[in-house]
Amino acid sequence: MGETERLPFGYLTVSGEDAWVDGAWDTEILTLLLRHATTCLGGLGALVHRHDRAAGRLRLVAASATIQADTGQWADLHDDQDATPALALRRHGLVFEAGDSLGIGAGATVAVPLPGSKGPVGVLSVLTPGPDEPDEAQRSLLRALTAWADARLDGGPARSGPDSVAEVQRSVRMGELTAALAEAATTRDVVDAVAKFVMPPFGADGLVFQLLEGGRPRIVGAAGYTQEFLSLVDAIPPDTDAALEDMVRTRAPLFIGSKAELLGRYPTMLEVNEASPKQAWAFLPMIASGDVIGLCVVSFSEPRPFTDDERALLTALSGLVGQSLERARLYDVEHARAQELQRGLLPRALPRLPAAGAAARYLPAGRGEEVGGDWYDLIPLSADRVAIVIGDVMGHGISEAATMGRLRTAVRTLADLEIPPDELFSRLNDLVSDLGEDFYATCLYAVFDPVARTCSFSLAGHPPPLVVHRDGTVDAPEVAPDPPLGAARPPFETHQLDLPDDCLLVLYTDGLVESAARDAGQGLTQLRQALSRAVVDTASFRTTDEEDGVRRLEELCGRVVTALLPDHEQTTDDAALLIVRTRCAAALDVASFPLPDDPRAAGQAREYVREQLGAWGLGDLVPTTELLVSELVGNIVRHAKGPIRLRLLRSRSLTCEVYDGSLTTPRIRHASYTDEGGRGLQLVAALSRRWGARYLDDGKCIWTEQDLPPRAST
Repeated sequence: MGETERLPFGYLTVSGEDAWVDGAWDTEILTLLLRHATTCLGGLGALVHRHDRAAGRLRLVAASATIQADTGQWADLHDDQDATPALALRRHGLVFEAGDSLGIGAGATVAVPLPGSKGPVGVLSVLTPGPDEPDEAQRSLLRALTAWADARLDGGPARSGPDSVAEVQRSVRMGELTAALAEAATTRDVVDAVAKFVMPPFGADGLVFQLLEGGRPRIVGAAGYTQEFLSLVDAIPPDTDAALEDMVRTRAPLFIGSKAELLGRYPTMLEVNEASPKQAWAFLPMIASGDVIGLCVVSFSEPRPFTDDERALLTALSGLVGQSLERARLYDVEHARAQELQRGLLPRALPRLPAAGAAARYLPAGRGEEVGGDWYDLIPLSADRVAIVIGDVMGHGISEAATMGRLRTAVRTLADLEIPPDELFSRLNDLVSDLGEDFYATCLYAVFDPVARTCSFSLAGHPPPLVVHRDGTVDAPEVAPDPPLGAARPPFETHQLDLPDDCLLVLYTDGLVESAARDAGQGLTQLRQALSRAVVDTASFRTTDEEDGVRRLEELCGRVVTALLPDHEQTTDDAALLIVRTRCAAALDVASFPLPDDPRAAGQAREYVREQLGAWGLGDLVPTTELLVSELVGNIVRHAKGPIRLRLLRSRSLTCEVYDGSLTTPRIRHASYTDEGGRGLQLVAALSRRWGARYLDDGKCIWTEQDLPPRAST
């Protein structure tokens, strides 16, 4: 027993943390009643009054601990008062009154009498946070709870014995089911909740959920049946499913205690009856928004009768489950559409580039209300350079998924401008800021240069990349990220890593390493260990075949995700993982030549091209490349300034780069027929597969790409 407190009508005793009660009625029964009634309506708390017929008064005998201190004004009520409990007593039915009756911040009060054999023996009241009236499922469960409680409170203490214990356990499970259904997001959640909280207390061992879709029933969940039998039930034509037709027509539950009874009522279901391993059934129509949306069948392996208590609780269950399943079904549809949208915004396949092979995993949250905004990308740049990006829009929902799509598009657009990571983030930060004060995103943008063997990256609220070496060693750069996009103030900082030949860059979002069971530091340690083990086990570096290399990266992603998220269905955040295998350029595939800052430069450039392409066995490309470098170098001599440098890169294509010391932007002019010049860049565009310019700290680089002859492709 707990502490004692004096109230206007006598002494009340605090019982544990759930409620306080006096000694007039059974403590356990009242505590269960308060708890389950509060859960049923999602209330702030509940009260129970006992009716003193002789005195014409309602005396408070129990209240939830959450509202105990505020119940004094309802401690002792006259039968004829206008208080909600007294109104329910006089009207012999449920009374709903909007407003904060006790001054505790409630939105409304729901009161229902406890029906005794000679008239109401008391009143159960629930204070709710909102102004909405209880729906039919909630009313049904309240009636079942008050009927259960009254049978034990009217005339004295509750009965004891096996039956009473089983009934109390069923009531407890109904309360737990109510709470579980309130949290159930998906159809699978609803089925699992019913299987967990309904089947054991009733001794049931079978469960089937059928939803009506286009007038045809479809099984969406089951327990205790073989797939063969479920397929047989699913194949029944709608017009011959007599039990379902009855449920839709009468909207009333049906309790069948034996196979003989079932066959007598529904002779057309002989095949299903004979194939069924069950002997008794409770057919419960599920009603939502005024319509029968399906059927819940609770079944038993032995013939049995159904008591009034069981019928009342199972009937209440059908309404409650119907509402939850309708909500879950709508969620399933919207969630599937949102995930489809999100997946559509992610790259369908990562490109296979000369300097990088990659694999990725995106895992939507297993649980939770909505999708998130994680994304990743691999973007080819000039000279075999690669932009690597991963990000996470803060929050969850279709809006965040759409924002993710906008950011990914913006990153690709800005990456094509070949601007450095810090400048790209400055522009991306402006975009996120313009979306509103509530939009933020973390992001990592990196540029891998296979010739310089460096990785330059900027961080906006995002963890840095991990570097995995051939021997399984994992390095984590110790750098501090800038604030998230939308909250940061430029300039952003650029970090640089010197990479060995042939290593792995691992990028991830926080959903991969953080969870309710571990913090980010613990998750990062686990990720490093998983990468080290998996790299050794999968022999990720021991192949030169591109197809085999991608397959091993996919396998590596799978092993890492399994190690970090073994129970993905229970996660509440989405996660993304991107693993990139970098390949540095061989020294023999790169040639660089300084050029004089005068008219001789074009002639020397052509001479270097002839010599180098001849050494590479690319003589077929000499005429075109000579013309390209002549135009590019000539433009620099006429319109820009030195120093001038030519660089050739042999890869899957031939890249020709000309560097100068000017920041002037080259552009294609529309030359008229009478113009003697102005067509140089038009010629460059026509002769190249693609061309462009990128800017450096001390100048710019104009580059072109040409396809290699088939026999020279690497």
